[in-house]
Amino acid sequence: MDPTSLTEAGEFLHTFAIQEDDLKRVRAMGEAVLPRLDEAMDRFYEWLPSLPEYEGLFARPSALRNAREAQAAYWRSFFSGVVDAAYLAERVCAGETHARIGLPLSSYFAGVNYAFTLFCGYLKSGSRETASQTLLSTAKLLHMDTALVVETYSRLLHERVLEQSRAMMEMSTPVSMIWQDILLLPIVGIIDSQRSQGIMEGILSKISTTRARVFIMDISGVAVVDSAVANHLIKITKATQLMGCESLVSGLSPAIAQTIVHLGIDTEQISTFATLRDALEEAFRNCGLAIRQLG
Repeated sequence: MDPTSLTEAGEFLHTFAIQEDDLKRVRAMGEAVLPRLDEAMDRFYEWLPSLPEYEGLFARPSALRNAREAQAAYWRSFFSGVVDAAYLAERVCAGETHARIGLPLSSYFAGVNYAFTLFCGYLKSGSRETASQTLLSTAKLLHMDTALVVETYSRLLHERVLEQSRAMMEMSTPVSMIWQDILLLPIVGIIDSQRSQGIMEGILSKISTTRARVFIMDISGVAVVDSAVANHLIKITKATQLMGCESLVSGLSPAIAQTIVHLGIDTEQISTFATLRDALEEAFRNCGLAIRQLG
């Protein structure tokens, strides 16, 4: 769920079945917790070094101080029982902070659980039913908060992976002219529909500017070739042929060859070679060139 798509905080509360009575109980619990918040923070930061990420994230006193101040502000906002647009924005900001510093979600969950356990110990005495309802209401709001933080955390990590993937694609798909009229593209990694489209556009543009006659695509660095990958390769070769350029595919390992056979993929439209050397020799022949040993 993307909190930015919600126009009102009430919609988010409704999603998690949080009603005004729940928020009243959260405020009531805050009356017991907030006067002892400093004590709770002391105990929390005595526990924090048990996390394996502690040295890397909180070794500097300033980082530890800033984290404590931000956490204390977070709980004051939580126990205010006022959930509005600003409240949701604070939770999104918390998720962005955790993603930016690289705190694992497992450690975040452990911290939330430990803090909640501490707060439960501060709950004032009362009937068992009242205490149970108060803890349930507090847990519901805490779950909503956690969902906001985790969703933001996951979204930012996904965006980071996409950026890295795009950068890797740009770095790993250079089309080079290795000889007059001969282009070479070594492919490393995974071929999906998005990358296939990028490869095709780059190849066709290069063919248009160089008027190359032969294009070699080396897939020795491709880890997995399934039916989807094979279809991408066929589309690329068909597109190059329409440009008047013959396409050769090299680097088929025994494992990839067996996979293609087992999948029953039609490779009659693709000229395949086991090694790049074999493909180069074929490219030279198609261009009327020959390699001779001197001396």
